[in-house]
Amino acid sequence: MRFIFADEAGCMAFARKPHASKYFVLCTVHLDDCSLGTELLDLRRSLAWNGLNVEADQFHATKDPESVRSQVYELLATKHFRIDATLLEKSKVFPSLTLDRYAFYKYAWYVHFQHCGRDLAQSPDDLLIQAASIGTNKERSAFRRAINDVAQKLLHGVEWRTTFWPASSDPCLQIADYCAWAIQRAYERGDDRRLRQIEHNISTCHDLFLSSDVHYY
Repeated sequence: MRFIFADEAGCMAFARKPHASKYFVLCTVHLDDCSLGTELLDLRRSLAWNGLNVEADQFHATKDPESVRSQVYELLATKHFRIDATLLEKSKVFPSLTLDRYAFYKYAWYVHFQHCGRDLAQSPDDLLIQAASIGTNKERSAFRRAINDVAQKLLHGVEWRTTFWPASSDPCLQIADYCAWAIQRAYERGDDRRLRQIEHNISTCHDLFLSSDVHYY
């Protein structure tokens, strides 16, 4: 069995206002096993022993202090795994997709798997797709259904299953969070320091609307 862990960076607020992100980033991490997650848990315990503040139930790139963040990226920099990312500049998204969070989320997964799904589905091994859950309780079932619908359309020749769990439930989801954060920060703020630490693992990083000059807000 192989594993895909997914997380997002940015928000689904489609407006130019404070704290609204420029990009929505969908990032997946492809692993042949989950040993890296075990190493991340070992790091968390080590940090706790040394008195460093770690988010109560998980690593979280946005909230973690820089001293913690640095050690997580130092660990990831020594490892080899596959990262794929799709960036959607939200002001360029066609308005009909911005009215429905489910439709937008499904679209993000669709264009993401259009670019990397064929590579991920090449092996005959089973594939477990684990996405970090977002949204309200009512939305979560719809978001998971969106991933299932896209996988059924685009992942051919491989047996797959999906989960939609809180990032705190699996350290490998926290790896995806850290990768998504580094990519978004590089594109949104021009700060690529963390991206450079993991860039040797990036297979695809697709800015979907890069060639478009059309903005809808």
